[in-house]
Amino acid sequence: MFGTAAFAPLPFTLAEPGLTADVLGNDHGKPVITIEGAPTRTTEGRLRMTTIVATGPSADVRVGDVIDSWFRTDRAVMPRDAVYPTGGSEKEIERHNLRDMKESQNVAVDAALAHLGKDSGSIDVTLNLADVGGPSAGLFFSLGIIDKLVGDGAGGDLTGGRSIAGTGTISADGKVGAVGGVSLKTQAARRDGATVFLVPKAECGEARAELPKGLRLVPVTTLSGAVSALRALEQGGEVPSC
Repeated sequence: MFGTAAFAPLPFTLAEPGLTADVLGNDHGKPVITIEGAPTRTTEGRLRMTTIVATGPSADVRVGDVIDSWFRTDRAVMPRDAVYPTGGSEKEIERHNLRDMKESQNVAVDAALAHLGKDSGSIDVTLNLADVGGPSAGLFFSLGIIDKLVGDGAGGDLTGGRSIAGTGTISADGKVGAVGGVSLKTQAARRDGATVFLVPKAECGEARAELPKGLRLVPVTTLSGAVSALRALEQGGEVPSC
C-alpha cells in the first residue's frame, strides 16, 4: 500500500518564482503602457509586476516531489484547486487566466484615472503584456499609468528612481486584493533587482516567511495608500511596514 502511495499522483501543484515585468518598460518590443489624449512623462526607475510558475493542472505530482519541495525555499506546494479553481483542460484554464488579465487591465485603467480625477472618455490607455495571465498585476498597471501621467505629483518619479516590485489585484474603486504565491514573488522580485516590494496587507505574514535579504516590504490596502507610501519612500517620510 505504501509503495503504491509513493507513486500515486497527488492533488497538489508545485510552484516557483516566475518572471517579472517592468510595466514602465517594453514587452516584446512594445510599450507595456501606451497613453493617448494626455501628455505623458519620461520615467526612470521600474515598477515590476511579479508572477509564479506552477505545474499544469494535469501534471502528476507525487510524494517525492512534495517532500522535496517542502524542504526548498524556492518552491511551494499548493492545493491544485487553489491554483486552478475553475477545473477544465489546460487550454480552458489558459483562456480563463487571459480573460482575467484583460479584465484586470480594464479595471486598472479605471482605477488609475479615477484616482487622478481624469475623464476616461478623453484619455485612451492601452496595456500590452503577453504571456501573463490572471488579475494579480492590477495594482502595478494602475501605478504605472499614474507614474506616466503625473509621477509623484511634484515633478519627480513615483518610483524615486528605484526598482519597485509587488503584487495585488485592484478594484475600480482602488481597493487592493490578495493574491497567491507571495513568498515566491518576493524571491522573483529580489532576483531581478527590486529593493522594495508592495504587498497586500493581509499577506504580510506570508511575505515575511521567506523574505529575501535586501528587500523591504511595504503593505498596501488601497491604490491611494500605495501612491502615498511610494511618495513617502521617495521623500524620506514615514513608510508603513509589515
